[in-house]
Amino acid sequence: MCDCIFRGLGMAQFRGSMVAIVTPMNGGVTTDAAIDWDRYAALLEFHIAEGTDAIVAVGTTGESATLDEAEHCEVIRRTVQWVAGRVPVIAGTGANSTTEAIALTQAAKEAGADACLLVTPYYNKPTQEGLYLHYKAVAESVAIPQILYNVPGRTACDMQVETVIRLAAVPNVIGIKEATGEVQRVSRLRDGCGRDFLVVSGDDATAREFMLAGGDGVISVTANVAPRQMHEMCMTALAGDSARAAALDDRLAPLHQDLFCESNPIPTKWALHAMGRAEVGIRLPLTWLTPEGQHRVRAAMTHAGIPIQI
Repeated sequence: MCDCIFRGLGMAQFRGSMVAIVTPMNGGVTTDAAIDWDRYAALLEFHIAEGTDAIVAVGTTGESATLDEAEHCEVIRRTVQWVAGRVPVIAGTGANSTTEAIALTQAAKEAGADACLLVTPYYNKPTQEGLYLHYKAVAESVAIPQILYNVPGRTACDMQVETVIRLAAVPNVIGIKEATGEVQRVSRLRDGCGRDFLVVSGDDATAREFMLAGGDGVISVTANVAPRQMHEMCMTALAGDSARAAALDDRLAPLHQDLFCESNPIPTKWALHAMGRAEVGIRLPLTWLTPEGQHRVRAAMTHAGIPIQI
């Protein structure tokens, strides 16, 4: 383990329900739907009021893939400005180009983000050595806490536990968002990386079991729609109350599934629209939620007790 000045910050700051927040847009389904800054500011206030423990801006759910670099950096800058230190802000700065990841991470540092979340490089399918060198290069280039993000279902690249253990010794690397849904990885990561290495789930459906197994929280899609419920479930699981955590999670379980009935963030954007918290706005090649999907998400929201306005 290194003596990095950031080590231990993960356990101290980034714990519980951390929302992978959407980037609200208006203008329908187009190539250039405009970012709805007023709705975004209101969503941030909603999350802070409802107990969300951290904001994760411009991740997959925030349509990082459809924003240009200037927009990406502006979302981070405004998030930090509007949150104003009330909860931590984690900026999504991953890319399949190491040079681009360094540039985005530097921009996030300059904007005042508390940490960065870097997805494994996608499409180019690097080797485990390539992953190690990629993350090491970013960490050595930008002095900000950095969280690895493993989501092979999106990237076609699975970062093995052994690679994470190597990276845990790299200055600035404070933790991992593990989105494989494999709860057994928690103990292996704990054993190899140490107790002060942040280990959070990136899979809502298994997040409760992940935390009960020793994880620190979840970076959540469901929290967009049910922030208070996700916060309460996470705090209960982190306290080790498995029975009450299960009861709370039962109400959320349909959301964990049906917010992925079509590609994320399609269902979540519709759900927020149904709640009166977002306009119809999403960028191609993403589309608006189909009627069948709307039926499923509506039922999941009703099961969770979430008010619907349309």
